[in-house]
Amino acid sequence: MRRTIGLVLSGLGAFFIVLALALHFYVPGAAVKFPLNTYTISKLSGNDISYFSPSKLSELTGATLQVTSTTEGDPAAGSPSRAVYNVFTYIYDATNQTAYSYSTNRFAFDRRTGELLNCCNAEIGTKANVHMSCLGVLFPLGTKAQDYKVFNTTLLKPVTAKYSGQTTTDGISTYKFVTQIPATLIGTQSVPGTLVGSKQPDVRLNEYYQGTITDYVNPTTGVPVSVTEQQHIGLRNSSGVEKIVLMDGTLQTTPATVQSQVNTVRHDVTLLNWATNYTPLISGILGLLLLIIGAGMVISGRNEYLEENDY
Repeated sequence: MRRTIGLVLSGLGAFFIVLALALHFYVPGAAVKFPLNTYTISKLSGNDISYFSPSKLSELTGATLQVTSTTEGDPAAGSPSRAVYNVFTYIYDATNQTAYSYSTNRFAFDRRTGELLNCCNAEIGTKANVHMSCLGVLFPLGTKAQDYKVFNTTLLKPVTAKYSGQTTTDGISTYKFVTQIPATLIGTQSVPGTLVGSKQPDVRLNEYYQGTITDYVNPTTGVPVSVTEQQHIGLRNSSGVEKIVLMDGTLQTTPATVQSQVNTVRHDVTLLNWATNYTPLISGILGLLLLIIGAGMVISGRNEYLEENDY
């Protein structure tokens, strides 16, 4: 009887050890992915911002802009390897109590690496034929201390986010990535000649964008918990002289959004640790104990059997 129970316990022990190994090595690679169904709201704000108002045909200064970005997953367009997110961004001028702009982007990306995919009606605003590549809305799960290429929705091409060290954001570990974009031509605009001191009815000017984007990313989840965007957009004449400032200022993730992101990351990291570390450890220890006890009972039962058959 002891030998039978020992065999059963040994079998259970082996099962728990195999389970521990599967949880530790399989779950991170195959089961941990960005969700298909998500709904998050993040906010940025900035003070003392200057921008050109089309309605007033003049530059407004000292404005406080509030940015609200709503990200919603499209599970029907997703798959085990692909997620699709719609991102609606609305910018409001709280100083002048007027809307500044709004936009809608749609991203398809790999559920582990965050690499953008060109499918599923992905688009930037109304530009449906933009070729997207590299990272998009999220950094990879298990972000490394290295530079990454990130798709910029203003330039419509990837730029380099340079790794700039490890820090903490509201108590959680984050990697700092800095993207510096020099003045870059992004298009042209026609404006009334009177705005730039010209006698011509309309003048076509070159539009330039430059800025610095700083992301603080939790390496475990790949989620940017805080972002700072310094940007300058202006219209220049053919000689390179800036004639109109379209936008100048710095936007930063609000403290409330940072706290919300940190809370979400802490929850996700805890679940991940239980799935890939704590549970496998407990399962492995339990399996080892059962295996030792079972083996001991098998040996003991065998000895009893031999002693009984000596007579």
